[in-house]
Amino acid sequence: MIKKSKKIIATGLLSTLTAAYLFGGFAEAKSTTTQSTAKEKLEAYIKFTQILNVIEKEYVDETNTTELINKALKGLMTNLDSHSNFMDTKEYKDLTVQTKGEFGGLGISVGMKDGALTVIAPLEGTPAKKAGIKAGDIILKINNKATIGMSIDESVKLMRGKPGTDIVLTVVRKKAPKPLTIKITRAIIKIQSVYAKNLATDKNLLYLHVTSFDQKVVESMKKAIADHNNTKGIILDLRNNPGGLLDQAVGLVNMFVKKGVIVSQKGRSKLENVEYKATPENTDTKTPMVVLVNGGSASASEIVSGALQDFNRSVIVGEKTFGKGSVQVVLPIGDKEALKLTVARYYLPSGRTIQAKGVTPDILVHYGEIPRKQDPLFLKEADLKQHLEEELQKIDSNATTKSIRVDTNATDSNLTLSEDQNKSSIITEDQLYKDAQLKIGVDILKALVITHKGKQ
Repeated sequence: MIKKSKKIIATGLLSTLTAAYLFGGFAEAKSTTTQSTAKEKLEAYIKFTQILNVIEKEYVDETNTTELINKALKGLMTNLDSHSNFMDTKEYKDLTVQTKGEFGGLGISVGMKDGALTVIAPLEGTPAKKAGIKAGDIILKINNKATIGMSIDESVKLMRGKPGTDIVLTVVRKKAPKPLTIKITRAIIKIQSVYAKNLATDKNLLYLHVTSFDQKVVESMKKAIADHNNTKGIILDLRNNPGGLLDQAVGLVNMFVKKGVIVSQKGRSKLENVEYKATPENTDTKTPMVVLVNGGSASASEIVSGALQDFNRSVIVGEKTFGKGSVQVVLPIGDKEALKLTVARYYLPSGRTIQAKGVTPDILVHYGEIPRKQDPLFLKEADLKQHLEEELQKIDSNATTKSIRVDTNATDSNLTLSEDQNKSSIITEDQLYKDAQLKIGVDILKALVITHKGKQ
Protein backbone atom coordinates (compact mmCIF):
# COMPACT_ATOMS: atom_id res chain seq x y z
CA MET A 1 0.00 0.00 0.00
CA ILE A 2 1.09 3.56 -0.74
CA LYS A 3 1.06 6.55 1.57
CA LYS A 4 -0.11 9.75 -0.03
CA SER A 5 -0.35 13.43 0.84
CA LYS A 6 -2.82 14.37 3.56
CA LYS A 7 -3.75 17.68 1.91
CA ILE A 8 -6.85 16.21 0.27
CA ILE A 9 -8.29 14.99 3.55
CA ALA A 10 -7.44 18.17 5.43
CA THR A 11 -9.27 20.21 2.78
CA GLY A 12 -12.36 18.01 3.03
CA LEU A 13 -12.55 18.36 6.81
CA LEU A 14 -12.08 22.12 6.57
CA SER A 15 -14.98 22.34 4.09
CA THR A 16 -17.21 20.42 6.47
CA LEU A 17 -16.43 22.72 9.38
CA THR A 18 -16.90 25.83 7.25
CA ALA A 19 -20.30 24.65 6.02
CA ALA A 20 -21.47 23.83 9.54
CA TYR A 21 -20.41 27.27 10.75
CA LEU A 22 -21.95 29.33 7.95
CA PHE A 23 -25.32 27.63 7.70
CA GLY A 24 -27.77 26.72 10.46
CA GLY A 25 -30.84 25.45 8.59
CA PHE A 26 -31.68 21.79 8.21
CA ALA A 27 -31.29 21.36 4.45
CA GLU A 28 -32.17 18.36 2.31
CA ALA A 29 -29.34 16.97 0.18
CA LYS A 30 -30.27 16.00 -3.35
CA SER A 31 -29.60 12.48 -4.56
CA THR A 32 -27.70 12.47 -7.83
CA THR A 33 -25.53 10.11 -9.81
CA THR A 34 -23.37 12.94 -11.16
CA GLN A 35 -20.78 15.04 -9.34
CA SER A 36 -22.31 17.27 -6.66
CA THR A 37 -22.43 21.03 -7.12
CA ALA A 38 -20.90 23.34 -4.50
CA LYS A 39 -24.39 24.11 -3.16
CA GLU A 40 -25.29 20.41 -2.86
CA LYS A 41 -22.06 19.70 -1.03
CA LEU A 42 -22.75 22.44 1.52
CA GLU A 43 -26.30 21.19 2.05
CA ALA A 44 -25.02 17.65 2.62
CA TYR A 45 -22.40 18.85 5.11
CA ILE A 46 -25.10 20.78 7.00
CA LYS A 47 -27.40 17.75 7.08
CA PHE A 48 -24.67 15.56 8.52
CA THR A 49 -23.67 18.12 11.16
CA GLN A 50 -27.22 18.73 12.35
CA ILE A 51 -28.03 15.00 12.57
CA LEU A 52 -24.87 14.62 14.65
CA ASN A 53 -26.08 17.41 16.96
CA VAL A 54 -29.49 15.72 17.37
CA ILE A 55 -27.84 12.40 18.31
CA GLU A 56 -25.58 14.11 20.86
CA LYS A 57 -28.54 15.82 22.53
CA GLU A 58 -31.36 13.28 22.27
CA TYR A 59 -29.85 9.76 22.09
CA VAL A 60 -30.73 7.62 25.12
CA ASP A 61 -27.08 7.09 26.13
CA GLU A 62 -24.44 9.77 26.47
CA THR A 63 -22.28 9.90 23.37
CA ASN A 64 -18.79 11.03 22.45
CA THR A 65 -18.46 13.21 19.35
CA THR A 66 -15.14 11.69 18.28
CA GLU A 67 -16.52 8.16 18.56
CA LEU A 68 -19.63 9.12 16.59
CA ILE A 69 -17.55 10.63 13.80
CA ASN A 70 -15.29 7.56 13.69
CA LYS A 71 -18.29 5.23 13.45
CA ALA A 72 -19.80 7.38 10.73
CA LEU A 73 -16.54 7.28 8.78
CA LYS A 74 -16.28 3.51 9.13
CA GLY A 75 -19.82 3.11 7.79
CA LEU A 76 -19.10 5.53 4.96
CA MET A 77 -15.95 3.69 3.85
CA THR A 78 -17.53 0.25 4.10
CA ASN A 79 -20.37 1.36 1.85
CA LEU A 80 -17.95 2.58 -0.81
CA ASP A 81 -16.48 -0.90 -1.35
CA SER A 82 -15.23 -3.82 0.69
CA HIS A 83 -11.57 -2.79 0.44
CA SER A 84 -11.86 0.83 1.61
CA ASN A 85 -11.66 1.50 5.34
CA PHE A 86 -11.19 4.20 7.99
CA MET A 87 -8.36 3.34 10.38
CA ASP A 88 -8.41 4.84 13.86
CA THR A 89 -5.25 5.27 15.93
CA LYS A 90 -4.97 1.61 16.96
CA GLU A 91 -5.77 0.26 13.48
CA TYR A 92 -3.28 2.60 11.83
CA LYS A 93 -0.62 1.42 14.25
CA ASP A 94 -1.52 -2.21 13.52
CA LEU A 95 -0.94 -1.53 9.83
CA THR A 96 2.79 -1.47 10.51
CA VAL A 97 2.59 -5.01 11.86
CA GLN A 98 0.48 -6.20 8.93
CA THR A 99 3.03 -5.06 6.35
CA LYS A 100 6.01 -6.83 7.93
CA GLY A 101 7.39 -9.96 6.29
CA GLU A 102 6.70 -12.19 9.27
CA PHE A 103 3.74 -12.27 11.64
CA GLY A 104 1.73 -14.62 13.78
CA GLY A 105 -1.18 -15.69 11.66
CA LEU A 106 -2.96 -18.45 9.77
CA GLY A 107 -1.62 -18.10 6.23
CA ILE A 108 -5.00 -17.28 4.77
CA SER A 109 -6.07 -14.65 2.25
CA VAL A 110 -9.65 -13.35 2.45
CA GLY A 111 -11.89 -11.06 0.46
CA MET A 112 -15.51 -9.95 0.27
CA LYS A 113 -17.67 -11.81 -2.25
CA ASP A 114 -21.39 -11.07 -2.45
CA GLY A 115 -21.14 -9.43 0.98
CA ALA A 116 -19.64 -12.50 2.67
CA LEU A 117 -16.14 -12.88 4.13
CA THR A 118 -14.70 -15.46 1.73
CA VAL A 119 -11.43 -17.38 1.68
CA ILE A 120 -9.53 -16.48 -1.49
CA ALA A 121 -6.91 -19.12 -0.73
CA PRO A 122 -4.92 -20.72 2.08
CA LEU A 123 -1.19 -20.48 1.38
CA GLU A 124 0.89 -23.62 0.95
CA GLY A 125 2.58 -24.96 4.07
CA THR A 126 0.69 -22.66 6.47
CA PRO A 127 -1.53 -23.53 9.47
CA ALA A 128 -4.70 -22.74 7.51
CA LYS A 129 -3.76 -25.11 4.70
CA LYS A 130 -2.80 -27.89 7.09
CA ALA A 131 -6.03 -27.45 9.07
CA GLY A 132 -8.14 -27.99 5.94
CA ILE A 133 -9.29 -24.47 5.05
CA LYS A 134 -10.22 -24.34 1.35
CA ALA A 135 -10.63 -21.64 -1.28
CA GLY A 136 -14.25 -20.55 -1.43
CA ASP A 137 -14.98 -21.23 2.25
CA ILE A 138 -17.22 -18.53 3.76
CA ILE A 139 -16.06 -17.54 7.25
CA LEU A 140 -19.17 -17.27 9.38
CA LYS A 141 -17.49 -16.72 12.76
CA ILE A 142 -13.98 -15.94 14.05
CA ASN A 143 -13.88 -17.51 17.49
CA ASN A 144 -17.31 -16.46 18.79
CA LYS A 145 -17.60 -13.25 16.77
CA ALA A 146 -19.89 -13.24 13.73
CA THR A 147 -18.37 -11.80 10.55
CA ILE A 148 -21.62 -10.35 9.19
CA GLY A 149 -20.97 -6.65 8.64
CA MET A 150 -17.27 -7.04 9.49
CA SER A 151 -14.67 -5.39 7.25
CA ILE A 152 -11.73 -7.27 5.76
CA ASP A 153 -9.29 -5.32 7.93
CA GLU A 154 -11.24 -6.18 11.09
CA SER A 155 -11.27 -9.87 10.21
CA VAL A 156 -7.54 -9.90 9.45
CA LYS A 157 -6.82 -8.21 12.77
CA LEU A 158 -8.82 -10.87 14.62
CA MET A 159 -7.11 -13.75 12.84
CA ARG A 160 -3.61 -12.48 13.51
CA GLY A 161 -2.11 -12.97 16.94
CA LYS A 162 0.68 -14.43 19.01
CA PRO A 163 2.30 -17.51 17.45
CA GLY A 164 1.26 -20.70 19.22
CA THR A 165 -2.19 -19.42 20.17
CA ASP A 166 -5.35 -21.09 18.86
CA ILE A 167 -8.25 -19.67 16.91
CA VAL A 168 -11.51 -21.30 15.85
CA LEU A 169 -13.11 -20.51 12.49
CA THR A 170 -16.68 -21.51 11.66
CA VAL A 171 -16.97 -21.86 7.90
CA VAL A 172 -19.72 -22.58 5.42
CA ARG A 173 -18.51 -24.82 2.59
CA LYS A 174 -20.29 -25.61 -0.63
CA LYS A 175 -21.99 -29.03 -0.50
CA ALA A 176 -21.19 -29.45 3.21
CA PRO A 177 -24.41 -30.33 5.10
CA LYS A 178 -23.67 -27.94 7.97
CA PRO A 179 -21.08 -25.29 9.02
CA LEU A 180 -17.64 -26.65 9.85
CA THR A 181 -15.71 -25.70 13.00
CA ILE A 182 -11.97 -25.64 12.35
CA LYS A 183 -9.35 -25.04 15.03
CA ILE A 184 -6.07 -23.51 13.84
CA THR A 185 -2.87 -22.73 15.73
CA ARG A 186 -1.24 -19.45 14.71
CA ALA A 187 2.38 -19.50 13.55
CA ILE A 188 5.04 -17.26 12.05
CA ILE A 189 4.18 -17.25 8.36
CA LYS A 190 7.12 -17.96 6.07
CA ILE A 191 6.19 -18.80 2.52
CA GLN A 192 8.14 -20.37 -0.32
CA SER A 193 6.63 -18.65 -3.31
CA VAL A 194 7.91 -20.79 -6.21
CA TYR A 195 8.08 -24.58 -6.52
CA ALA A 196 9.61 -26.27 -9.59
CA LYS A 197 8.94 -29.90 -10.53
CA ASN A 198 9.36 -32.26 -13.47
CA LEU A 199 6.78 -34.69 -14.75
CA ALA A 200 7.63 -38.36 -14.41
CA THR A 201 5.81 -39.03 -17.69
CA ASP A 202 7.66 -36.31 -19.61
CA LYS A 203 10.81 -34.85 -18.10
CA ASN A 204 10.96 -32.12 -20.77
CA LEU A 205 7.87 -30.42 -19.33
CA LEU A 206 8.45 -28.06 -16.39
CA TYR A 207 5.81 -27.48 -13.72
CA LEU A 208 6.10 -24.16 -11.87
CA HIS A 209 3.78 -23.49 -8.93
CA VAL A 210 3.66 -19.85 -7.74
CA THR A 211 1.87 -19.71 -4.38
CA SER A 212 2.01 -15.92 -3.85
CA PHE A 213 3.71 -12.88 -5.34
CA ASP A 214 6.43 -11.85 -2.89
CA GLN A 215 9.56 -9.91 -3.82
CA LYS A 216 11.46 -13.01 -5.01
CA VAL A 217 9.03 -14.50 -7.53
CA VAL A 218 10.69 -13.29 -10.74
CA GLU A 219 14.16 -14.18 -9.44
CA SER A 220 12.99 -17.65 -8.39
CA MET A 221 11.19 -18.24 -11.71
CA LYS A 222 14.28 -17.33 -13.73
CA LYS A 223 16.46 -19.63 -11.62
CA ALA A 224 14.03 -22.54 -11.94
CA ILE A 225 13.89 -22.19 -15.73
CA ALA A 226 17.69 -21.86 -15.96
CA ASP A 227 18.09 -25.03 -13.87
CA HIS A 228 15.88 -26.90 -16.34
CA ASN A 229 17.44 -25.78 -19.60
CA ASN A 230 15.99 -28.68 -21.63
CA THR A 231 12.42 -27.52 -21.04
CA LYS A 232 10.09 -27.78 -24.04
CA GLY A 233 6.93 -26.61 -22.31
CA ILE A 234 5.86 -24.88 -19.07
CA ILE A 235 2.88 -25.44 -16.78
CA LEU A 236 2.40 -22.31 -14.63
CA ASP A 237 0.15 -23.13 -11.68
CA LEU A 238 -1.50 -20.04 -10.16
CA ARG A 239 -4.33 -21.89 -8.42
CA ASN A 240 -5.08 -20.64 -4.90
CA ASN A 241 -2.62 -17.77 -5.43
CA PRO A 242 -4.17 -14.74 -3.66
CA GLY A 243 -1.79 -12.21 -5.26
CA GLY A 244 0.87 -9.92 -3.84
CA LEU A 245 3.29 -7.43 -5.37
CA LEU A 246 2.31 -5.80 -8.67
CA ASP A 247 5.90 -5.40 -9.89
CA GLN A 248 6.47 -9.16 -9.56
CA ALA A 249 3.33 -9.92 -11.56
CA VAL A 250 4.45 -7.51 -14.27
CA GLY A 251 7.98 -8.96 -14.18
CA LEU A 252 6.69 -12.51 -14.56
CA VAL A 253 4.58 -11.63 -17.62
CA ASN A 254 7.57 -9.70 -19.03
CA MET A 255 9.58 -12.95 -19.01
CA PHE A 256 7.29 -14.26 -21.77
CA VAL A 257 6.05 -11.13 -23.58
CA LYS A 258 8.40 -8.69 -25.30
CA LYS A 259 6.13 -5.72 -26.13
CA GLY A 260 2.82 -4.13 -25.26
CA VAL A 261 1.01 -2.92 -22.12
CA ILE A 262 0.92 -5.76 -19.59
CA VAL A 263 -1.51 -4.02 -17.24
CA SER A 264 -2.77 -0.49 -16.68
CA GLN A 265 -4.44 1.16 -13.74
CA LYS A 266 -6.99 3.94 -14.14
CA GLY A 267 -8.62 6.20 -11.58
CA ARG A 268 -10.31 9.59 -11.35
CA SER A 269 -7.01 11.29 -10.62
CA LYS A 270 -4.60 11.45 -13.54
CA LEU A 271 -1.81 10.62 -11.10
CA GLU A 272 -3.33 7.13 -10.74
CA ASN A 273 -3.32 6.45 -14.48
CA VAL A 274 -0.27 4.25 -15.04
CA GLU A 275 0.73 1.76 -17.73
CA TYR A 276 3.18 -1.09 -17.16
CA LYS A 277 4.81 -2.11 -20.44
CA ALA A 278 6.80 -5.15 -21.50
CA THR A 279 10.43 -4.86 -22.55
CA PRO A 280 12.15 -7.15 -25.11
CA GLU A 281 15.27 -8.02 -23.08
CA ASN A 282 15.73 -11.70 -22.12
CA THR A 283 12.20 -12.61 -23.18
CA ASP A 284 11.06 -16.14 -24.02
CA THR A 285 8.27 -15.90 -26.59
CA LYS A 286 8.61 -19.43 -27.98
CA THR A 287 8.28 -22.00 -25.20
CA PRO A 288 4.64 -23.24 -25.13
CA MET A 289 2.77 -22.46 -21.90
CA VAL A 290 -0.37 -23.49 -20.04
CA VAL A 291 -1.57 -21.53 -16.98
CA LEU A 292 -3.78 -23.15 -14.33
CA VAL A 293 -6.25 -20.94 -12.38
CA ASN A 294 -9.26 -21.35 -10.09
CA GLY A 295 -11.52 -19.37 -7.77
CA GLY A 296 -8.59 -18.90 -5.38
CA SER A 297 -6.54 -17.06 -8.01
CA ALA A 298 -6.80 -13.33 -7.29
CA SER A 299 -5.23 -9.93 -7.86
CA ALA A 300 -1.65 -10.35 -9.13
CA SER A 301 -2.31 -13.90 -10.34
CA GLU A 302 -5.30 -12.60 -12.31
CA ILE A 303 -3.10 -9.94 -13.90
CA VAL A 304 -0.59 -12.62 -14.96
CA SER A 305 -3.12 -15.11 -16.31
CA GLY A 306 -5.27 -12.42 -17.95
CA ALA A 307 -2.31 -10.70 -19.62
CA LEU A 308 -0.87 -13.96 -20.96
CA GLN A 309 -4.34 -14.80 -22.26
CA ASP A 310 -4.77 -11.41 -23.96
CA PHE A 311 -1.34 -11.65 -25.58
CA ASN A 312 -2.28 -15.13 -26.82
CA ARG A 313 0.89 -16.32 -25.11
CA SER A 314 -0.68 -19.10 -23.08
CA VAL A 315 -3.73 -21.33 -22.84
CA ILE A 316 -5.60 -20.76 -19.55
CA VAL A 317 -7.07 -23.90 -17.97
CA GLY A 318 -9.23 -24.34 -14.85
CA GLU A 319 -12.02 -22.32 -13.26
CA LYS A 320 -12.99 -18.63 -13.22
CA THR A 321 -10.78 -16.52 -10.96
CA PHE A 322 -11.81 -14.51 -7.88
CA GLY A 323 -12.17 -11.02 -9.41
CA LYS A 324 -10.04 -8.65 -7.30
CA GLY A 325 -8.69 -5.90 -9.52
CA SER A 326 -8.72 -2.65 -7.56
CA VAL A 327 -5.94 -0.44 -6.20
CA GLN A 328 -5.88 0.78 -2.58
CA VAL A 329 -3.68 3.48 -1.08
CA VAL A 330 -3.26 4.72 2.50
CA LEU A 331 -4.07 8.41 3.02
CA PRO A 332 -2.96 9.67 6.45
CA ILE A 333 -5.24 11.95 8.49
CA GLY A 334 -2.86 13.79 10.78
CA ASP A 335 -0.24 11.56 12.42
CA LYS A 336 -2.41 8.88 14.01
CA GLU A 337 -5.28 8.02 11.67
CA ALA A 338 -5.71 7.15 8.01
CA LEU A 339 -8.02 6.11 5.22
CA LYS A 340 -7.42 3.06 3.08
CA LEU A 341 -9.13 4.10 -0.12
CA THR A 342 -9.73 2.48 -3.52
CA VAL A 343 -8.31 4.95 -6.03
CA ALA A 344 -8.05 2.94 -9.26
CA ARG A 345 -8.81 -0.34 -11.03
CA TYR A 346 -6.55 -2.64 -13.00
CA TYR A 347 -7.16 -3.24 -16.70
CA LEU A 348 -5.71 -6.03 -18.83
CA PRO A 349 -4.03 -5.48 -22.25
CA SER A 350 -7.37 -5.84 -24.08
CA GLY A 351 -8.88 -3.12 -21.87
CA ARG A 352 -11.12 -5.45 -19.85
CA THR A 353 -11.28 -5.11 -16.08
CA ILE A 354 -10.67 -7.85 -13.51
CA GLN A 355 -12.73 -6.27 -10.71
CA ALA A 356 -15.77 -8.40 -9.82
CA LYS A 357 -15.43 -10.23 -13.16
CA GLY A 358 -12.24 -12.26 -12.89
CA VAL A 359 -10.53 -14.15 -15.70
CA THR A 360 -12.48 -16.83 -17.55
CA PRO A 361 -10.24 -19.73 -18.63
CA ASP A 362 -9.96 -20.80 -22.26
CA ILE A 363 -10.65 -24.38 -21.20
CA LEU A 364 -13.07 -24.79 -18.27
CA VAL A 365 -12.05 -27.75 -16.09
CA HIS A 366 -13.36 -28.40 -12.58
CA TYR A 367 -11.07 -29.87 -9.95
CA GLY A 368 -11.32 -33.61 -9.37
CA GLU A 369 -9.90 -36.99 -10.29
CA ILE A 370 -9.85 -38.55 -13.74
CA PRO A 371 -11.03 -42.17 -13.51
CA ARG A 372 -8.96 -44.70 -15.40
CA LYS A 373 -8.95 -48.44 -15.88
CA GLN A 374 -6.03 -50.72 -16.61
CA ASP A 375 -6.40 -52.61 -19.88
CA PRO A 376 -6.09 -56.28 -18.88
CA LEU A 377 -4.55 -57.12 -22.25
CA PHE A 378 -1.67 -54.71 -21.81
CA LEU A 379 0.32 -55.02 -18.62
CA LYS A 380 3.10 -52.65 -17.65
CA GLU A 381 6.55 -54.11 -17.21
CA ALA A 382 6.42 -54.10 -13.40
CA ASP A 383 2.91 -55.60 -13.38
CA LEU A 384 3.96 -58.30 -15.86
CA LYS A 385 6.92 -59.32 -13.74
CA GLN A 386 4.73 -59.50 -10.66
CA HIS A 387 2.18 -61.59 -12.54
CA LEU A 388 4.82 -64.03 -13.85
CA GLU A 389 6.32 -64.40 -10.39
CA GLU A 390 2.92 -65.32 -8.96
CA GLU A 391 2.45 -67.90 -11.71
CA LEU A 392 5.86 -69.41 -10.93
CA GLN A 393 4.91 -69.74 -7.27
CA LYS A 394 1.85 -71.74 -8.25
CA ILE A 395 3.85 -74.38 -10.14
CA ASP A 396 7.04 -74.34 -8.12
CA SER A 397 6.67 -74.45 -4.36
CA ASN A 398 10.36 -73.63 -4.03
CA ALA A 399 10.10 -70.38 -5.95
CA THR A 400 10.75 -67.25 -3.95
CA THR A 401 10.16 -63.58 -4.49
CA LYS A 402 13.92 -63.16 -4.85
CA SER A 403 14.03 -65.03 -8.15
CA ILE A 404 12.68 -62.05 -10.08
CA ARG A 405 13.37 -58.41 -9.20
CA VAL A 406 10.25 -56.26 -9.21
CA ASP A 407 10.88 -52.51 -9.28
CA THR A 408 7.68 -51.13 -7.72
CA ASN A 409 8.84 -47.54 -8.30
CA ALA A 410 9.23 -47.97 -12.06
CA THR A 411 7.20 -45.61 -14.27
CA ASP A 412 6.45 -45.33 -17.96
CA SER A 413 9.60 -43.26 -18.39
CA ASN A 414 11.68 -45.91 -16.60
CA LEU A 415 12.55 -43.58 -13.76
CA THR A 416 13.22 -45.06 -10.33
CA LEU A 417 12.19 -42.46 -7.78
CA SER A 418 12.26 -42.33 -4.02
CA GLU A 419 9.16 -41.19 -2.11
CA ASP A 420 10.89 -37.96 -1.09
CA GLN A 421 11.80 -37.18 -4.70
CA ASN A 422 8.21 -37.77 -5.75
CA LYS A 423 7.00 -35.27 -3.19
CA SER A 424 9.64 -32.62 -3.72
CA SER A 425 10.61 -32.58 -7.38
CA ILE A 426 8.57 -35.07 -9.43
CA ILE A 427 4.89 -35.21 -10.33
CA THR A 428 3.94 -38.85 -10.79
CA GLU A 429 1.38 -40.26 -13.20
CA ASP A 430 -0.88 -41.14 -10.27
CA GLN A 431 -0.72 -37.54 -9.03
CA LEU A 432 -1.66 -36.33 -12.51
CA TYR A 433 -4.80 -38.46 -12.63
CA LYS A 434 -5.85 -37.21 -9.20
CA ASP A 435 -5.76 -33.61 -10.47
CA ALA A 436 -7.99 -33.23 -13.54
CA GLN A 437 -6.99 -29.61 -14.14
CA LEU A 438 -3.29 -30.44 -14.13
CA LYS A 439 -3.77 -33.59 -16.24
CA ILE A 440 -5.73 -31.76 -18.94
CA GLY A 441 -3.29 -28.86 -18.76
CA VAL A 442 -0.40 -31.26 -19.38
CA ASP A 443 -2.24 -32.88 -22.30
CA ILE A 444 -2.87 -29.46 -23.85
CA LEU A 445 0.78 -28.50 -23.32
CA LYS A 446 1.94 -31.69 -25.04
CA ALA A 447 -0.26 -30.80 -28.01
CA LEU A 448 1.21 -27.29 -28.08
CA VAL A 449 4.75 -28.71 -28.00
CA ILE A 450 3.93 -31.02 -30.92
CA THR A 451 2.32 -28.29 -33.03
CA HIS A 452 5.18 -25.93 -32.14
CA LYS A 453 7.80 -28.17 -33.73
CA GLY A 454 9.48 -26.57 -36.70
CA LYS A 455 8.45 -23.06 -35.66
CA GLN A 456 11.44 -22.29 -33.46
